[in-house]
Amino acid sequence: MIEPLLRITGLVAGYGRIEALHGVDLVVNASEVVCLIGRNGAGKSTLLKSVAGLVRPARGEILLDGEEITDWPVQRRARAGIATVPEGRHVFGPLSVHDNLLLGGHGQHGGMLAASLDDVYTRFPRLAERRHQAAGTLSGGEQQMLAIGRALMAGPRVILLDEPSLGLAPRIMAEVAEIVSALAGAETGVLVVEQNAEVAFRIARRGYLLERGVISASGPTRVLRDNARVRAAYLSKD
Repeated sequence: MIEPLLRITGLVAGYGRIEALHGVDLVVNASEVVCLIGRNGAGKSTLLKSVAGLVRPARGEILLDGEEITDWPVQRRARAGIATVPEGRHVFGPLSVHDNLLLGGHGQHGGMLAASLDDVYTRFPRLAERRHQAAGTLSGGEQQMLAIGRALMAGPRVILLDEPSLGLAPRIMAEVAEIVSALAGAETGVLVVEQNAEVAFRIARRGYLLERGVISASGPTRVLRDNARVRAAYLSKD
């Protein structure tokens, strides 16, 4: 049996006495994009922060390639291949596109750094055209591309995306959805947190519904789309 790239088991996490996750189980395999949908306050971002090491779980396990990383600090997780694309992009506005990417590739040198840059510029020709432009002057969609490109510079195993469609126009949202759906590779898995279920189902083949800190439904996104609860609460009416 092939070990999942990322396995979360019985995760309980929160902030002080406030428990946001109540025993969550979730799996991401290599070569797949998995979505996590739910309303604001459901615990989606807390789960991503727990995987990234920004929130320390009270109980449960987080495994990367079968190795438990639950107590690892953020830096060690990043070196092991966990990269985050945060909600709101958070690019470094005064710096150029190129310098933002170099920050993402911190720790790489020579040929590896050059190969990572070539890969990002090939994936995102618009960033290549604007490589000397200040990141803060890019459009929202271009900043999202830059945030994703910055994460890719580290050669990640697991990419965590927090609300990638947030604040984007529908046309740009569709473009970003196509980009995200193509991120998974032979040794890479992607976990996308999205409040917009329509976008999430375009991006991912498999997904989870998180409600009040508990996984209430999971499975292929084509099945989740037909789930009465999901259709009533998260999908636009026909």
